[in-house]
Amino acid sequence: MPFNRVTFLSLLAVAALAGCSSKDSSSDAAQPAADDSSAMTGTCHAKAVQSIIGKVVNPTLTEEARRDAGASVARVLTPHQPVTMEYNSQRLNIDVDDNQVVKQVSCG
Repeated sequence: MPFNRVTFLSLLAVAALAGCSSKDSSSDAAQPAADDSSAMTGTCHAKAVQSIIGKVVNPTLTEEARRDAGASVARVLTPHQPVTMEYNSQRLNIDVDDNQVVKQVSCG
């Protein structure tokens, strides 16, 4: 059976789309501690950590905010940083300015 042009183009399209999937593996994402049961709830509550707005972010603050929000992961987002846009109800987003000062916290 001959290998026709339509079959070739279909396979090419499938291969190209397979390369489009991604997973956020940001190095600044804080992972939950193995014994942290609040992180296992899987629900993020950004209202619980609004008090960090105006503070300078650091790894300790990020981890405490993640834990206090009940999030499984946290990520610090800097201005003009490319980020994945998929919604993750278990993730705390910490938006900072150029001076690493927290401007906003949200889940997603």
